[in-house]
Amino acid sequence: MTISYIEHLAFETPQTEAVSPKQQPNHGGGFSFVVDDWMRLDRFLIMGSEGGTYYQSEQKLTIENMKAVERCIETDALRVIKRIVEISDSGRAYKNDPALLALAACSKTVASRNLRDGKTWTREYAAIEAALPKVARTSTHLFHFAEYHKALKSGWGRRTRRMFRKWYTEMPSEKLAYQLIKYRSRDGWSHRDLMRKIKPEARTADQRALFAFAAKGYAGLDLGEAHDDAPPDAVTRTLWAFERSKTASKKELLNLIEQHHLPHECLSNEALAMPEVWEALLPSMGMTAMIRRLGQMTSNGVLAPLNGNTRFVVESLRDHDKLRKARIHPMGILLALTTYASGRGVKGALTWQPVQAISDAMDEAFYATFKMIEPTGKRHLLALDVSGSMAGARIMNTHLAAREASAAMALVTANVEDSSHFMGFSEQFIPLNITPRQRLDDVVKAISGLPFAGTDCALPMVWALKNKIPVDAFCIYTDSETNYGNIHPHIALERYRQGMGIPAKLAVVGMVANQQTIANPDDAGMMDFVGFDAAMPSIISDFLR
Repeated sequence: MTISYIEHLAFETPQTEAVSPKQQPNHGGGFSFVVDDWMRLDRFLIMGSEGGTYYQSEQKLTIENMKAVERCIETDALRVIKRIVEISDSGRAYKNDPALLALAACSKTVASRNLRDGKTWTREYAAIEAALPKVARTSTHLFHFAEYHKALKSGWGRRTRRMFRKWYTEMPSEKLAYQLIKYRSRDGWSHRDLMRKIKPEARTADQRALFAFAAKGYAGLDLGEAHDDAPPDAVTRTLWAFERSKTASKKELLNLIEQHHLPHECLSNEALAMPEVWEALLPSMGMTAMIRRLGQMTSNGVLAPLNGNTRFVVESLRDHDKLRKARIHPMGILLALTTYASGRGVKGALTWQPVQAISDAMDEAFYATFKMIEPTGKRHLLALDVSGSMAGARIMNTHLAAREASAAMALVTANVEDSSHFMGFSEQFIPLNITPRQRLDDVVKAISGLPFAGTDCALPMVWALKNKIPVDAFCIYTDSETNYGNIHPHIALERYRQGMGIPAKLAVVGMVANQQTIANPDDAGMMDFVGFDAAMPSIISDFLR
């Protein structure tokens, strides 16, 4: 096949030099393409910037991301608000903080536009009001939002106070009662602080009781002490049970937990030291709380091989509807599995002997938390960037490195696609003995032990062409900080297509929230995706199909 002089020149251009005017220097010393602000918005909402990257501090990365978010808001605030709600409400992101911060930025920008332009941005204000309860679904979320609002120096104008008021007044009373006892304060904010700021007007007797409790505690209800008999109405009864639990005997406390479904967050440390309390909490415990407390409940004997509590946990983890309704994110499962299987907490001195059935159920739950994927029948090369920068970047400030998390992401595709092959690369080819039959924690452990090195994101295509391997889809999991080798990745893909006669596509899965990509924006056969987006494998499947 004839190769033009231009292609010869491109082939000889090292990654430390630009081959396109659309490329910019990346933080690793090479040149990459730059994703647009809307992709950067998605990366921030899903991946956040906690922990920073190998090359950038958390603060610098957050500032850069927020500048991109603000540009998007200035361009189309309604589109940004809609995107925030889509990603947050569907559970596609592991942490909700980026969505709350972006929504607070929308509120500030819309208010600033109003002052600057001298007109009311009614549709934008209404969209933010409607978005808040969908994004701030718990009191903790609301406290985070209030703190972001304060940090952005947005002020407490009439519309802001109304937005917070509606969060309280439009929530069903029984649900609000639960929020008031479960999440009482966070980030220097409490319900009492917000009550003083917004002064909500109660519309019903239940709301009067709830707002009085939020502002003054149980004393605000003017019912005297929490006596033996529970109040007749459900809302006041929840508040009574919370107050009564503070002085209850062990037997009474267990009854209160079972009858009124008290969450563990409203119990004292002394109560939580008792295994019987955890056994009483388990049947009504939320999925997120249960997953986070598996190690503790195993350590204190509540969970043990073949007992009823373990059977309940295993059945819950295998219940796809429960996982979906609780918005359990795959990252939460992966973190819990790697920690639980290790037999010790990431922090502190707590240890336990893992129950095999629970580890296996969590492994199954990981795949269940992704949106259903339809197999494409394509030949996949799942290429994992295991370079130094991927080892140095933490996923959302967790104990997992980006390269370890990328292996878990690739397993999702490998478990669906029959024709798939794993390879690792840094500045050279790294053989990976990974199969879809392996459990997640074993794969993560294998990846974490690899040495540090430079990055050549062209290697998957170069390797496949050299070895005449037929590939329809190159899925590269990377931070795009490519800096090694004499050919740019997008040129390597073009060479592969020509040499093999296969119109191969490239899916670039960005594992950190930076602005880099190796995908050429002018090539429709290359596309960027956001790592650890719960919908990402199915979106890649659609792209390849």
